[in-house]
Amino acid sequence: MLLDLIKHENDIKKIPREALPELAAEIRQFLIEKVSVTGGHLASNLGMIEITLALHYLYHLPEDKIIWDVGHQSYTHKILTGRKDQFDTLRQYGGLSGFPKRCESECDCFNTGHSSTSLSAGLGFVRAREITGENYEVVSVIGDGSLTGGMAYEALNNASKLKSNFVIVLNDNKMSISENTGGISTVLNNIRTADPYLGLKSGIESRLEKTNFGTKVAGKLKNTKNSIKYLLISGQLFENMGLTYLGPIDGHNVEQLIRVLEQARKLNHGVIVHVLTKKGKGYEPAELFPTKFHGTEAFHIESGENKIKKEKATYTDVFGAAMKKIGERNDKVIAITAAMTDGTGLTRFAKSFPKRFFDVGIAEEHAVTFAAALAVSGLRPVVAVYSSFLQRAFDQALHDVCMQNLPVVFAVDRAGIVGNDGETHQGIFDLSYLSLIPNLTVMAPKNKWELHDMLQYAVCFDGPIAIRFPRGTAFDQLESKRPPIVHGKGEVLYEGGEVALLAVGSMVETALSVRRDLAEQGIACTVINARFVKPFDEALIWKLARDYKLLVTMEENVETGGFGQQINAFLQKNHLHIPQEIIALPDQFVEHGDPKQLKKEFGIDAGAVEARVLMAYRQLGPAEGSER
Repeated sequence: MLLDLIKHENDIKKIPREALPELAAEIRQFLIEKVSVTGGHLASNLGMIEITLALHYLYHLPEDKIIWDVGHQSYTHKILTGRKDQFDTLRQYGGLSGFPKRCESECDCFNTGHSSTSLSAGLGFVRAREITGENYEVVSVIGDGSLTGGMAYEALNNASKLKSNFVIVLNDNKMSISENTGGISTVLNNIRTADPYLGLKSGIESRLEKTNFGTKVAGKLKNTKNSIKYLLISGQLFENMGLTYLGPIDGHNVEQLIRVLEQARKLNHGVIVHVLTKKGKGYEPAELFPTKFHGTEAFHIESGENKIKKEKATYTDVFGAAMKKIGERNDKVIAITAAMTDGTGLTRFAKSFPKRFFDVGIAEEHAVTFAAALAVSGLRPVVAVYSSFLQRAFDQALHDVCMQNLPVVFAVDRAGIVGNDGETHQGIFDLSYLSLIPNLTVMAPKNKWELHDMLQYAVCFDGPIAIRFPRGTAFDQLESKRPPIVHGKGEVLYEGGEVALLAVGSMVETALSVRRDLAEQGIACTVINARFVKPFDEALIWKLARDYKLLVTMEENVETGGFGQQINAFLQKNHLHIPQEIIALPDQFVEHGDPKQLKKEFGIDAGAVEARVLMAYRQLGPAEGSER
């Protein structure tokens, strides 16, 4: 097999150019087999194989720089840089990351994981090259979905002033995770379908090359050619910004890709190479259902079906069902997503209420300010967004929503440990960064029924409010414990003993497990569902400080700025002398791995919490003045 010849970076150059399509086929089969076992981003990688082969064939790594936008399409790049034998560990704890990692290989020149960053990073490398006088080449790869993010245009605006080479490969598969929407998608679609211009351009160039006076004629015809181009291709966005545009070309034709890239690298300014690809190329289930196979669990290759059947509803499912019900009852409720219709569970809402649903593309900042104006206009917008991606709209949440105290609901999905996507996607900072914003209420449900109740409460609340909930199967116990939601008030689930477990959201389930295990050791615990992180239940904290021997706060968030530290500050400010044990994640980025393993490793699973509570409890003497 040709793939067996790839042991290190640049080994691809040993393979005959005409054999590259065969290598592409081998890599395609390799990826299908490996991802079917580990899970991962399949469809996006299958569509990028030929582009990656062409880049690696022409450029020399790690000296030259290839920057991948998001990076979920970099699997072939990893194979070609000597990491093929590590693919059995893909996205496993301690194994190969599903995204570029500088600590993994010198050929990964820039860490990525969020969208629309590759052009800014590439431009930085180009400017660094100019300053230092080095002689490497720079390529940024960006998808048409990522091109809906405003940061990409900030970089394009700067790139228009370049006087040295910078190649931008635009991978156009008509999709981000879900199908693309908006004006940029329309512009690219018009370019894709401009066959009259492309045919004329090709014919003129081929005939001029055969004449002795071709150069002179070409010069005289330049204005005519440009006029035809502007006539036949609407929206000459890139060339109007000072960038040379090449394409569109077949992204699955390695020979054609190499030829065009060879032209692009000769230019002394920025150049866009527009490449058309098919997401999921070469694996029929992924071609038919690219959204499903964008990020997939382990699956059966023959059928494409997941190996592990989902038996219970996830929190995302519950949110989606609740939004549809609320939308039926309240015609002022608006749903907004940033290119994540399926991922955030809004598909049913979108189909039922198309005029009240907006997919704004990969543009979280725009989504939040857009929602603010809807709220000013008397509507009730719900912004559904992953915790990790809401970070990108922090300023808009603070400045445009909360400063005006507007009734915008933030449905913060994937909060806490996410798992195999790793540090760029872990939602472990939202309690900290949301809690510091004035006017913003922050809530977290203990189970699936409380998520529904909180969402109903939120769309009627007169002010900004965030509901954070985790990835995965929704906790479906405690249905009978469903008291009405009262602003800023917690819920005592079980009472007794000298230890109070005050848990936030997903950690309520863990607290219940700890309570059962400690009861077997003769230590009774009270379990409290915090419900509100901001404002928290101050009256309840006063009672706990007076009546209990030990207070344990539990959250799936980093410690700094989190719920536990807020409670600790309150205790100190009010001179409440109760020992507190803060159960939270350490102040560091959490790598990829199975969520259960990560929670154990970082000390927030039931076993770790139980051990810490036991140690803290046994170190305490009799409680002075305790009423228990």
